[in-house]
Amino acid sequence: MPEIIALFISEEKHVTEALASAAGPLCKAAEMVTEAIKNGGRLFYAGAGTSGRLGVLDASEIPPTFGVPPDLVQGIIAGGPVALYSSMEGAEDQPEQGAISILERGVRATDVVCGITASGRTPFVLGALRKAGEAGARTILITCNPLRSRSNATWDLEIDLPTGPEIVTGSTRLKAGTATKIALNILSTCAMIRLGRVKGNMMVDLRASNSKLKDRATRLVSRLRGLSYEQARTELENANWNVRACLS
Repeated sequence: MPEIIALFISEEKHVTEALASAAGPLCKAAEMVTEAIKNGGRLFYAGAGTSGRLGVLDASEIPPTFGVPPDLVQGIIAGGPVALYSSMEGAEDQPEQGAISILERGVRATDVVCGITASGRTPFVLGALRKAGEAGARTILITCNPLRSRSNATWDLEIDLPTGPEIVTGSTRLKAGTATKIALNILSTCAMIRLGRVKGNMMVDLRASNSKLKDRATRLVSRLRGLSYEQARTELENANWNVRACLS
């Protein structure tokens, strides 16, 4: 067992290397998303299996973290919501379903659609990107397979994360999944920072929807306003827990 764990840990260096090699495209992607949202657009992630789940996860965390509407960043997964907790692997083989998902979400020219596929060839994702491009939306492909065929590439930007072979062959929830999760973190968080949803390194637009977040909001206001914890909490209660209102 110690040897297996040591192998897992040693393999993680490939994640860092893959992300570093993709710094340029990641920057371009973040700028693309920022401009789209500034102009009234939205960000969509489209994926299948692990890739789809990672997209839905990132999308679901944006509203409470940055105080934006839930439809601003959306995750599309092959097979629908049931695929979040149950394997629906066959759903990824249908490019027409990817296209239909784009139509169902009402993707338009102001939007950005980011397709996520470790192999770079998942039909559902490619179908979604193709239909998004036809609608005039900007398109991004995130993949961990730089050796894939590019004969039918139709997207505007591609982000290659060459994480190499997995410890368990073909299990892309491992290094590929880790690198993809970090790439999505970078993409969405950088866009939110550029849009003014962060002050320094603090979440000034967080939604204080539970005790933990109310405590965090109170400490944030206390620090930035030079108030006691009790004073900050009172101000937040009077402002219906709107952190930005307490800082303006």
